[in-house]
Amino acid sequence: MLKSLDIYGQRNTLKIVVALNLLLVGTASLLYTNRLVERLEEREENYVKLYAKALVQVYDENSNEDITFITDEIIFINSKNQVPTIYVDENDKIIVHNFTFPPGTPDEEIDLELEENLAEMKEEHQPIVVETGNKKRGYIYYHNSSLLTQLRFFPYVQLAVMITLGFLAYLAFSSARRAEQNRVWVGLAKETAHQLGTPLSSLMAWVEYFRTDPAMDQSIADEIEKDVNRLETIATRFSSIGSIPTLKREDLYETVHQFITYLEKRISTKVKMHVENYLVDGREVKINKLLFEWVIENICKNAVDAMGGIGSLTIRLLPLPRNEIAIDITDTGKGISKANMQKVFNPGYSTKKRGWGLGLTLAKRIIEEYHNGRLYVKSSEVGKGTTFRILLRETVVGEEPALESHKTIRSA
Repeated sequence: MLKSLDIYGQRNTLKIVVALNLLLVGTASLLYTNRLVERLEEREENYVKLYAKALVQVYDENSNEDITFITDEIIFINSKNQVPTIYVDENDKIIVHNFTFPPGTPDEEIDLELEENLAEMKEEHQPIVVETGNKKRGYIYYHNSSLLTQLRFFPYVQLAVMITLGFLAYLAFSSARRAEQNRVWVGLAKETAHQLGTPLSSLMAWVEYFRTDPAMDQSIADEIEKDVNRLETIATRFSSIGSIPTLKREDLYETVHQFITYLEKRISTKVKMHVENYLVDGREVKINKLLFEWVIENICKNAVDAMGGIGSLTIRLLPLPRNEIAIDITDTGKGISKANMQKVFNPGYSTKKRGWGLGLTLAKRIIEEYHNGRLYVKSSEVGKGTTFRILLRETVVGEEPALESHKTIRSA
């Protein structure tokens, strides 16, 4: 069994390595920042405990008044650093708080907001008990500071930023790779077309020479001329790569049927080819005929290879809703596994020893970028065969497409 070749496998490995590194950096950053948040939370709790001790000095009847200025300073610092606190007595009556309100705020509004904040604080943290002497006890409730709240969300923001940066890096890498591939393909295609020009001119001269030889069977000269014309078509295709193609209205069935008739004589005689037309007569699509035939050729030749040169190949032309037309190309080959259904369109992917893995890639690009259609594997079963589907937009001339259609089945 032949192994699949993927000449871009190393680049895929590089992308995986980059992604893993980004994941490791993001995870390390998340753990480290969470540790900082925990330490800051512990620090703020100790700070509020210090604030509680200051309140003891303020409200304890036996406290030394000489240190009142120190406790006032601690209370001021707590207010300045904005760790919102509310001190209540044993009856849950608010004694003191460090909230600030705009001048002129009604007392009722202040009381209501303080009660709401107190309820939220009770949900957030256990209160800090304040023993004020004479067996009296108060409680301090508090919110996290704005700094702590920001730090709690910072790791997730940081991770999101890193993921975004990684995604942008991936897009840049992929775009650069595609641009590089496009430059290689365009350069190779145009150079191939240029190199074919000289021998083609010579071959045409030889065909004319054979026609002047009475001993030469003219049918042979005709067949040689067909193949020379075919080579000219291939050269024109290659020269079209990298350029904006001209699309013209074409009868899809006639285009496909004529090309399959030509192709059938140049592949294995053990492969039976059929064209099934379910389209209403007179329906057209805008295509570049030379490039579109190239797509059909690539898919059909891949199908013949998958069948080992023996089997049947059926091309169906089907009308779809929204003025779309489907071209289904079905073979009786070895099929494609589910894992490889998307890989078949990757550049460099091939199951043949001497395959370049560019045929289906070029076909997909021609259909999707030049014809605004779609090319994909509709279905496949290992050991039974594969169906490729091409979707194109139908050109309606003079009327809306009818729902009914007729069927024409002809051997190519």
